[in-house]
Amino acid sequence: MQHTLRARTAADNGYRYPFPIAAPDADLENAARPAEGTRVKRIAVVYGTRPEIVKLAVVLRQLGPRALAVHTGQHFSPALSDVFLTQLRLDHPDIRLEIGGTSRGRQIGEATALLDECFSRTQPLAVVVQGDTNTALAGALAANARDIPVVHVEAGLRSFDRAMPEEHNRVVVDHLADLCCAPTETSRANLLREGVTEERIVVTGNTVIDVVPEIVPDEEQRRGLLDAFGVEAKRFVLATFHRPENVDVADVLGVILDQLGALPVPVVLPLHPRTAARAAAFGFDAKLERVRVVEPLGYEEFLGLFAESALLVSDSGGVQEEASVLKRPVVVVRNSTERPEVQGTFAQLVAPGAGIGAVAAGWLADIDALHARLATMPSPYGGGDASARTVEAIDRMLAS
Repeated sequence: MQHTLRARTAADNGYRYPFPIAAPDADLENAARPAEGTRVKRIAVVYGTRPEIVKLAVVLRQLGPRALAVHTGQHFSPALSDVFLTQLRLDHPDIRLEIGGTSRGRQIGEATALLDECFSRTQPLAVVVQGDTNTALAGALAANARDIPVVHVEAGLRSFDRAMPEEHNRVVVDHLADLCCAPTETSRANLLREGVTEERIVVTGNTVIDVVPEIVPDEEQRRGLLDAFGVEAKRFVLATFHRPENVDVADVLGVILDQLGALPVPVVLPLHPRTAARAAAFGFDAKLERVRVVEPLGYEEFLGLFAESALLVSDSGGVQEEASVLKRPVVVVRNSTERPEVQGTFAQLVAPGAGIGAVAAGWLADIDALHARLATMPSPYGGGDASARTVEAIDRMLAS
């Protein structure tokens, strides 16, 4: 399927959800220019997935009218994209691409080609990408090809696991980047070991720490969520799974669902579209009936349930960081992790198998004491000013 580069028009301005898309021949250079009397948007901020929207939200706000927001469409489901923009109080993207759900190689290739055209027309002063997604890699490749400075938010994370596609993405982006915004000293050390020069690195903290406190629902709203989902505070498990290593192999996904279904408390499982498709293909309806399957949650609802849960069982990277703010433990079901800073405190890495239930059951046996202990531990990801530090570093780079 051939994809076209599309931009918002003025007719879209009053909309919040879903995003209308302009005609394929829209003038992108004009679409990238704000109303008369404001500064021209010239720093492209590229995102395409739910985690990127979350972690770039405050960066976008800090940049204000200087930001040119470009959505690749990597997460094309409204439940994984549009609702997050709304809840994070972000404007619609100035430019929206449609790369869709294709293979990894094709997705990276198509996104790179479309972003190359976008950058050719809009000529940004810098391109900001985040994390380890196909979108981040495509944005860095397209910017580098146009000799535009690349800023990598959340640089330097390493799992040292070459079987993980995200590891390849993040390594390449780091080495293309002119500015690597490392969340911790551990990440900075990883970059230095690989030959990234000191002047290209700044330790900012993790931008998710800026977002969670401002959007997590208050106590009254959380009580409403508990009622809506029919669970009791601190007496249920929240689970999320989407990584190919866990959901694309029938035996692995089957074991994970069996382990969740055997836990002694209710398990709320927001079902990612990828996981739902694989579970249906594998004939796992009976396994899913042992947990409480719900539709993908908005970020507010997810954080509200996270804050009230006993613990989380997940293969997500971001929840390991969010746990350090919400003070909840996470069983990280993966073969490797790029976030060692929370291992042994807020998180424990467990390979798919019987260890999932063993660790979770052990925590549940004395969950109140565990919560009390975690409540005294600071987050290793900074104090909530990572986005401001990132924008300051961008301005210093551009000034030099």
